[in-house]
Amino acid sequence: AIPVGDEQIVIDVSANRPDLLCHKGVAREVAVSLGATVKLPEIPGGLAVRRLGGLKHASPTAQPPTRLTAKVDSVEVRLEDPEGAPRYMIAVIRGVKVGPSPAWLAARLQSIGQRSINNIVDATNYILFEINQPLHAFDLAKLRGPAVVVRRAKPGEPIVTLDGITRKLTAEMTAICDAERPQIVAGVMGSAESEVTESTADIVLEAAYFQPTRIRRTRRALGLASESSYRFERGIDMLGMPDALARAIDLIRAVAGGEMREPPIDLWPEPQKPRSVFLRPARVNHLLGVPVPRKEIEQLLSAVGFVAAPKDDRLAVQIPGWRPDVTREVDLIEEVARLRGYDTFPDELRPYRPGTVPDAPGEVTLRRIRDQLVRSGGGLLEVRTLPLGPADRPEAVAIQNPLSADEGYLRSRLFPGLIRRVEYNWSQGRRDIRLFEVGTVFRAGKGPRPEEELHLSVVLTGARHPAHWSASLEGVKLPDMDIWDLKRHFELAVGVAAPSCDVQPAANGSGWIAVEKGGGEPVGRAQPLEADAPRWAGPLFGLEVRIAVEPSRVVRYQPLPTQPPVVRDLSLVVPGGVTAATIEALLAREGGTLLERLDVLDEYRGAGLPAGTRGVTWRCTFRDPARTLTEREIDALLSRMLKALEEQFGVRRRQATH
Repeated sequence: AIPVGDEQIVIDVSANRPDLLCHKGVAREVAVSLGATVKLPEIPGGLAVRRLGGLKHASPTAQPPTRLTAKVDSVEVRLEDPEGAPRYMIAVIRGVKVGPSPAWLAARLQSIGQRSINNIVDATNYILFEINQPLHAFDLAKLRGPAVVVRRAKPGEPIVTLDGITRKLTAEMTAICDAERPQIVAGVMGSAESEVTESTADIVLEAAYFQPTRIRRTRRALGLASESSYRFERGIDMLGMPDALARAIDLIRAVAGGEMREPPIDLWPEPQKPRSVFLRPARVNHLLGVPVPRKEIEQLLSAVGFVAAPKDDRLAVQIPGWRPDVTREVDLIEEVARLRGYDTFPDELRPYRPGTVPDAPGEVTLRRIRDQLVRSGGGLLEVRTLPLGPADRPEAVAIQNPLSADEGYLRSRLFPGLIRRVEYNWSQGRRDIRLFEVGTVFRAGKGPRPEEELHLSVVLTGARHPAHWSASLEGVKLPDMDIWDLKRHFELAVGVAAPSCDVQPAANGSGWIAVEKGGGEPVGRAQPLEADAPRWAGPLFGLEVRIAVEPSRVVRYQPLPTQPPVVRDLSLVVPGGVTAATIEALLAREGGTLLERLDVLDEYRGAGLPAGTRGVTWRCTFRDPARTLTEREIDALLSRMLKALEEQFGVRRRQATH
């Protein structure tokens, strides 16, 4: 029997390494460190069964791959959804005896936290954890037809899964059905209707590769996860399915008996060959910074299943099917570094002497702006455009020797250059575009030299939430960004580039502007943009803000207040056209240093107010850090604030009604 110890090793596997979700995959990695080879353990009783002649065929090798339909031992198999199931294999085993698993098999599963169910189900689970191939066994007598049909589910089609819950499928899901109705939610869970029980005599054994994105969406839509779905979502070894199925058949025959009258069938409409990637040893040495002999590269890669063949000054490396994460030359170089051992690389660093001169205030501001924009989660990418363009404003600065008529002036805005970048991306078929630029703009000044300003500009077009790299959204319409997405990015940009400004609606209603608190000229604008856009492109939005470069500040600390605050609420009747920001600025000015905080509590429009007015309530918090304020002082401050409001804006205090 296979020995079972008390020791357990828990391994955290990243999403890009599904090959490590099984014991063979982990053993393959450990073998490299030990200089050993990987060999699957013999199945207790497996060889004896073969010697007894239980199989009519000497080997369970599958029939040659067919396209979409086949028949095995009276079971008709049809693959009607090759997109959802690119490869699908079926074997029929008759005369099995379903019962408790042998002690070694039950103990082996128990050691990894799996409950023993019966010998057939335990055998499929064993193969799942041993070599990462999910399997499913049907009771042949419970299949109508008998047939196995792989198709898209019908909208609202019901299925009772093994957990006893009735679930309704959608047309976006793949279902494994008999001649009438679904028997498996493909890649997720089987049906209670066709499960293997003690009365089962003949089984249909399924091994498949299901499209990972389809399984991920199905699992989320149904709220149903399983060990199988976890692996199908990340991708299994499509090329290793025949070996996995053969080992499963051998294990089932060893623990439950049975015979196969015909070899398994393999529905594989578009057979794939192992992928190949060219690797340049010189490139390995260049990127890693240390010389790695060509022969060592070949040995390291072959130790984990890669097949490297010399081709001129390169290596043609065949990628094993269990490594979907390796697609580029740099991925192979990473493998060489990892397998060689990061501890073998020299760790000497050049002496580092930190500088004593602080960074310039402008550099600190620009670094903070870039960091906050990139980390905002909006998917913004920084670009650099040429500071040249056509004359788009009267104050544009002309160049004496322009290279072309379209680049005869220094830019006065960042918008035009970014719009050209968007148009170029459109011409390359890219729809979802989010770019920003931090750069200098120029305008004619009073002296001989142009005036310079630092600006931040952002352009947005396409889907609100771009597709993730691992998702397939073919045929799915994602919502485009709208004017409110523009406002959200504008508020972010103003907050990092011009924190002393407020965002207000533009006078023409076509966007927003940023103005200094308390009034002044706009320092930024956000609006829809015009561009040479294809018909399939979404609306284009843009914003541009003048960056306020603050001088160096010395961080100062002040003690926590020890005096209690005095809180008063002011309910005001505000004429139409007077903004809350305007009133707040006046209150802050009149309240002086004793006014610690202002908050808008509520706004009211309706009965009891003169036409064209609204009621707004402010909460005023007063505090003196050194002493307790008196009622007389507070009343005097409020009177002064109310008087200024009435004189300047016609705002008066709202009288309480009973």
